[in-house]
Amino acid sequence: MSESPQKSFDLQYLKGIGPKRADILVRFDLSSLHQLLNYFPRRYIDRTTILPLNNLIEGQEVTVIGKVEAAGIKRGRRPSFFITISDGKGLLEAIWFNAVSYYKNVFKIGDWVSLSGKLTYYHGFQLNHPDYDKLGDDDFENMTNTGRIIPFYPLTDSLRKSGINSATFRKIFIQIFEKYQTLYPEYLPQTIIKAHNFPEINAAFREMHLPSSPVFLEKATNRFIYEEFFYLQLLFALQKKHMADKPVGINFSAPSPTLNKLFDALPFEMTGAQKKVVKEIRSDMRSISPMNRLLQGDVGSGKTLVAMMAALIAIDNGYQVALMAPTEILAEQHFSSIKKFLSPFGIEIILLKGGRTVKEKSLILEKIKKNQKALVIGTHALIQQKVEFPNLGLVIIDEQHRFGVLQRGSLISKGTEPDILVMTATPIPRTLAMMAYGSLDVSTINEMPANRLPIRTVWRFDNQAEKMYTFIRKQIEAGEQAYIVYPLVEESEKMDLKAATEAFQFLEKGPLQGVSMGLLHGRMKAVEKDTIMENFSNGKIKILVATTVIEVGVDVPNATIMVIEHAERFGLAQLHQLRGRVGRGAKQSYCILKTPYNVGEIARERIRTMTETTDGFVISEKDLEIRGWGDFFVKKQSGMPEFKLANPIRDRERLEEARRDAFMLVDDDPQLRKPENSGVRKKIAKEYKQRLALFKIS
Repeated sequence: MSESPQKSFDLQYLKGIGPKRADILVRFDLSSLHQLLNYFPRRYIDRTTILPLNNLIEGQEVTVIGKVEAAGIKRGRRPSFFITISDGKGLLEAIWFNAVSYYKNVFKIGDWVSLSGKLTYYHGFQLNHPDYDKLGDDDFENMTNTGRIIPFYPLTDSLRKSGINSATFRKIFIQIFEKYQTLYPEYLPQTIIKAHNFPEINAAFREMHLPSSPVFLEKATNRFIYEEFFYLQLLFALQKKHMADKPVGINFSAPSPTLNKLFDALPFEMTGAQKKVVKEIRSDMRSISPMNRLLQGDVGSGKTLVAMMAALIAIDNGYQVALMAPTEILAEQHFSSIKKFLSPFGIEIILLKGGRTVKEKSLILEKIKKNQKALVIGTHALIQQKVEFPNLGLVIIDEQHRFGVLQRGSLISKGTEPDILVMTATPIPRTLAMMAYGSLDVSTINEMPANRLPIRTVWRFDNQAEKMYTFIRKQIEAGEQAYIVYPLVEESEKMDLKAATEAFQFLEKGPLQGVSMGLLHGRMKAVEKDTIMENFSNGKIKILVATTVIEVGVDVPNATIMVIEHAERFGLAQLHQLRGRVGRGAKQSYCILKTPYNVGEIARERIRTMTETTDGFVISEKDLEIRGWGDFFVKKQSGMPEFKLANPIRDRERLEEARRDAFMLVDDDPQLRKPENSGVRKKIAKEYKQRLALFKIS
């Protein structure tokens, strides 16, 4: 039909929708044609591969389809809701033990449903708490709106309660594709479409929502996976190209005598990796283009020393440096260790943190405003409006994934095109580095200092606690110190704090009686935290019982034992960060992962990984395998994209293709002015405005 979908489309006039359901979909940002077309199914069932109900085997993971023949509540000590389905060949029962009253209203006799789960056998085959989808109100065998491959859409409880399900969306898309032949203008260049054998955009959308065959569905899916990578990489390519083309950065070309003095005064030999990274940073800072570099290295690999050297280059050239850390503890740690190194050379180091009086804060702000050559260390307090940097030349952001994109941007904007060095102690595999830092140059410190012994990591169960405490006491008597860390989860913060406090009291009066101990948690006042950390650092406190506030930033070389209670509740990256708090000196250090005997298989896999390796990159890869890429970064904080279809780990090859194509396209047409790139240009301007702002593309 020739009718324009953009002008004539109105959701409420589609059959089976009406004003009421249309209003609900509007609330979920599903009103325009563009929004609906991009609301992709979460999974598909190919009816030709569905397992018949007369061919079931106990223990199988299955997806089955059947008609609800019976439904009801089973009374007893623990009420349950059941349905019995049939496909004409056999019967299967599904049971839910929780939310019985909810499920009672979900299923009706005569409904066709899809069920997925693990088969058990008890007086017949059963699925306990299966995933389910209702296939529609009509008799499934007569349904013409599903085709051979049935799409299932992401559904919230609110949508379900409003009577909107996957069948509703299938009806919507049947009507859309019947009414309009051309829904969307093609935007990918023809060279890319031909090179990858992608379907045309309208055909691709149709296959996603009304698949005609597994082969065509796969081609359409590949196109949209590629696109999700391609546009992100295109933004990275544009940012990198335009930063390189703007000669407005600072040229730190003057010699750096203080850096040379520090190098000569070091009481140890820098690793080869550290020296290589310092050279890379020095080369960047001498360039007229602003440095935009990521420094990644494992806990204890010496990133702070490298950052100090970068700071000295800027200061010796007459500029200020701002170092932003995610927590006050880490900011104070940096202040303390950097001051120890740099004070002998007359470098002004300023700490800006909370908990100051108005007068003290005012004096510090005045100091920052007047001192043209200083290193200013702080938390997000640095980005407050009152903080003025008259001469900011270098911004260093530590544990950068802890900050939001806009927070990082606020600090950078306090200078005029300052150089940027972001640091992370979470080693990032190459695949993910392409996703998170596609426009940054990456430096990696992959060597540990020569005097460090590998940390011995062991797994112990709760019933072995007595032996563990005996070992800790013995090490304390030998002059060493220990951490005992308890988990802290936002949802149960009060309970966790109570558990940590009670454990502290139990240890103090029981197995570790007579040993000087301190308790540290996030709800304490800054002054209390400072006092406890100071007493632990100078050895007055021998054992620090803490929640995960000490995950980063505590550097006490004499601390050789890290006990992690309920280790099964921590992610791999967290466990590795916590372990990195010990092993900072030349003595042998230990990490004890303590759990109940019965823990889940995923937790077991995490803990086994920790006992097998101390290599942060190996742990990082394993972490990605276990929990997928999506949770690796806090996406809202890091600016990471939320993909609908793409997975950087599974789709690594597609990511590399998209990156190569995007950078070649920008290299050939930096302003996207060529006719063949007009679609790409329009799509970026229309759909990526927010990310454009974050990427600072001019």
